[in-house]
Amino acid sequence: MSEAEQQEDGQLKRSISLPFLIFYGLGTMIGGGIYALTGKVAGIAGLYAPISFALSAFLALITAFSYAELAARFPLSAGEVRYVSAAFSRKNFAALIGWLIIFTGVVSSAALANATTGFIQDLVDLPGVPITAALVLVMGLIVAWGITESVALVTIITLIEIGGLLLVVFVGRHDLAMLGTRWPELVPQAGLYDLALWSSIFSGAFLAFYAFIGFEDMVNVSEEVKDVRRVMPLAIITCIIATLVIYVLVSLVAVLAVPPEELAQSNTPMAMIMEHNGPGVPPYLMGLISMLATMNGVLVQMIMGSRVLYGMAKGGEAPAIFSHVNARTQTPLLATGLVVGAVLVFALLFDLTTLAKAASAIVLFVFAAVNAALIKLKWPGETRPHNLFTVPFVLPLAGFVICSAMLIFALWEIFIS
Repeated sequence: MSEAEQQEDGQLKRSISLPFLIFYGLGTMIGGGIYALTGKVAGIAGLYAPISFALSAFLALITAFSYAELAARFPLSAGEVRYVSAAFSRKNFAALIGWLIIFTGVVSSAALANATTGFIQDLVDLPGVPITAALVLVMGLIVAWGITESVALVTIITLIEIGGLLLVVFVGRHDLAMLGTRWPELVPQAGLYDLALWSSIFSGAFLAFYAFIGFEDMVNVSEEVKDVRRVMPLAIITCIIATLVIYVLVSLVAVLAVPPEELAQSNTPMAMIMEHNGPGVPPYLMGLISMLATMNGVLVQMIMGSRVLYGMAKGGEAPAIFSHVNARTQTPLLATGLVVGAVLVFALLFDLTTLAKAASAIVLFVFAAVNAALIKLKWPGETRPHNLFTVPFVLPLAGFVICSAMLIFALWEIFIS
């Protein structure tokens, strides 16, 4: 079907190439979480924060491989809904997964909107509520404007925020050079049986996991990607590996440069790291980059939520009215409006840490379901898909077990401890 025919038929516009998709994916992952939560994770895990980030990265990496295969099999919006529906043939369960994904996008956008407000208030003394409200509404208008324009803006901001993190690593190179002598401080010395110690590390990992949320959002723009069956798996794996490397390096610089208890008190931990590493780059510059990073996260999470709602409406799991695509913008305006309104409500009602933990818990449940779907689809005896990206059976199995264990730990921490 040609682009003109797509427009007449009310379908989404396929305009996202591999480079743009990679930058979109990096924009969903790199930025909001690491810029906003590095200090919070350090406050929980202390000098072991890099271990928390590494554990979260490992969990995300395993599930990313499952998403890569499923995205090649089912290159559709509302990807997780399609995966679960194809595997289990239970429409109600598939719809539940879809609504949870939308809720995750809403909660995550709200968390990042609050983080942005904190960054702005570090620069200028303004009341938080009008800042948050204005930010959410402006980001919503950009999402409604068009996917090409939205992804182009995401790409520009992503380049800036990646540059900011690389700058943190460069300025902290002297701290990294001290790893040879300071590494014992970063490795638990009490052994494997100090439950309190490992509880803090896993608690930090649960919060840090929020920083890796995002690669799953990529599958929800599948209907707007060129050559999607080839491009999507490659982009997912590229994004998760790049994010893993950058986050571990940044977390190492953070705890080596600044005492964790000080990091935990800062709204803009990257600016504090720059300040502790001496003159050169003004701290306010990192504050501005941090602000752009979280704004970028708000933008991409809104795109994701609206596209999942659109895909569910097309598939019959949500009211059909949300499948309408505006002829002028070629975006689902009603779906976008509902998501933006929900983000505004949650951003004004809850704080950053609460929202981030809620998003992490929901995503862990969804990841477990997605891994289970691939296990079912790959059950021994299934014919291997021809010319599609595939992963060994053991990867979704490991992803399901680890995600389930992490979710149980998180619920235990919330409701029992």
